[in-house]
Amino acid sequence: MICGIARAFVATVLGVAAVLLSAAVPLAGFGSVGAHAAEPGCSTPSALLSIEPTLTYVAAKLAKRETLTILAMGSSSTEGVGASNPAATYPSRLEAELRKRFPDRDIRVINRGKGGEDAPEELVRLERDVVVDDPDLVIWQIGTNAALRKIDPAVERDMLRRGIAVIRESAADVVLMDLQYAPGVLAAPTSVAMEKLIAEVAERNRVGLFRRFEIMRHWFSASPDGVTSAISPDGLHMNDRSYACLAAGLADAIARNWRRDETAGASAGAIARLHGAPDSESHGNGGPRLQPPT
Repeated sequence: MICGIARAFVATVLGVAAVLLSAAVPLAGFGSVGAHAAEPGCSTPSALLSIEPTLTYVAAKLAKRETLTILAMGSSSTEGVGASNPAATYPSRLEAELRKRFPDRDIRVINRGKGGEDAPEELVRLERDVVVDDPDLVIWQIGTNAALRKIDPAVERDMLRRGIAVIRESAADVVLMDLQYAPGVLAAPTSVAMEKLIAEVAERNRVGLFRRFEIMRHWFSASPDGVTSAISPDGLHMNDRSYACLAAGLADAIARNWRRDETAGASAGAIARLHGAPDSESHGNGGPRLQPPT
């Protein structure tokens, strides 16, 4: 009964009040992402939270217990349009979530989101900000504005490749984040094609991909009223609830990438010992390997 009243209230309230309510009312079908998930989290299959290949610069900083700096580049959903305050944006929540998973590490997430931009404008900012901020990981949220504006896929593909090259030259890992799954995005005829283009670029350039489009599609398929509780009244932007879920899922994906790298290193060391070779316990940086956080 309470949930029914809450849904009716959401349907009648406009503007910021709707956003705030959506952050406070539990959503049916939403559960924990993992042991460290934010409250509330969003139930997401493990397969959708896999980022490959290994984030080598992230792994090195975590192993050496040095400050891990993450640059969040993107447009309005990185800037945080739809969030009730700056602390509710996905980059702010991501920093908090990563600190939960790595409580003995210093982790910074810098928000470089700017609403209305897409790859051409962000490429210019990348060339400046990766030098200024010196990140170890760049999460590049991309594609939504390109789909809405029907930008030539060839242009978007070229901009993405150039941006990836800029990030790599700065000695940082790359994770591309694709479009949000929202009514305003789905209305764009090129949205699905843009999602596939980003996945193709990530695979061909061997960089990470966070499949936001598929993850959000899963949320909504699991809960019939999910759109009401996870999307702002404009039908396009995310809100406090979905930003929190996004950050928890992304933090889980990064932590799993680290654990997989550590497991692979431990296996390699065991094989080396079986063959009488020196035990390889370093991570290419002269330091010992550390056990993954529990």
